[in-house]
Amino acid sequence: MQSTSNLVMGQPRLPLDADAALRVEVARFRTPSLPRAAWQLASTLAGFVAVCATMYASFGVSYWLTLGLAVIAAGMTVRLFIIQHDCGHSSFFASRRANLVVGRLCSLITFTPFANWRRAHAGHHAVWNNLDRRDSGADIYSTCLTVAEYQALAPRRRFLYRLSRHPAITGLLLPPLVFLLLYRIPFDTPKDWRRERLSVHATNAGIAIVFVGLGLALGFERVLLVQVPIMVIASIIGVWLFAVQHRFEETLWQRDADWTFGAASLQGSSYLKLPRILQWFTGNIGFHHIHHLNPRIPNYRLPACHAAIQQLHAVPSLTLWDALRAPFFALWDEQRQQMVGFPAAAVSRG
Repeated sequence: MQSTSNLVMGQPRLPLDADAALRVEVARFRTPSLPRAAWQLASTLAGFVAVCATMYASFGVSYWLTLGLAVIAAGMTVRLFIIQHDCGHSSFFASRRANLVVGRLCSLITFTPFANWRRAHAGHHAVWNNLDRRDSGADIYSTCLTVAEYQALAPRRRFLYRLSRHPAITGLLLPPLVFLLLYRIPFDTPKDWRRERLSVHATNAGIAIVFVGLGLALGFERVLLVQVPIMVIASIIGVWLFAVQHRFEETLWQRDADWTFGAASLQGSSYLKLPRILQWFTGNIGFHHIHHLNPRIPNYRLPACHAAIQQLHAVPSLTLWDALRAPFFALWDEQRQQMVGFPAAAVSRG
């Protein structure tokens, strides 16, 4: 009989050191496919443009219809973000130049400066779910306090921290501010990251050119009323999608002395089981455990990798309902070895 410490939501945990051979197996899927990449990019861009055109056409009929279509356009934007994300890992195409060009092109739609986000995201892949490296600045979406750290705060700071981590704030209010405003300035970009800081300004210039062009052709008010809802919805989905795949109830956080790449990949990242249509819109990023085990695997090869290697099934898995509940788990309990909500921290404090 397996001990409960080796179970994840009723599934067996992989041993913490059982990753070397697995990484060799997974590496077989890292070769990009030009036909698949080209089709994914072309079909997603065409779908995004078609939905946006329909939104502009529907503007004079019913703005409620326009807003309904914004949900689909936002899904397309999330899929383009995943393509940009793959380009940042140099995994989408075999060609480095092609990854750079497509990544920069996608940034004009996702409002995310390609070079700047790519370098910051590389930092995330170096330190995720490492309790002693949370202050690196590499990960603003999935970090947390431990229960002991939260309990050690003064009452006022506990209140402010709890308020700042409320799902309505972190999940609904902050994401649009991040993508629409904070990504417009290199506020937290080190001064010696010259290329990355330049990418912020270049992205802003490109967005401005596109916006002015559309505004002159279609009217600036119409462009705002079409494009802003798309970005608001897309940013909320995108931030939720990335955050819940590291900060869910049965995840694994470790101190630096114990942290290992394999354990962090296989137990500190989830397998998010989404309905097929949502898996398509989110570019297979639900196979996040595989992505962290080998970031050079293109998103379009992740499902085949997961299907071919049985060991990858013995990892924390989340249903859509689990993922919707995940934002309420805001603290890491080092004694229970799981994420908990604020009420649980309050009970243990007493």
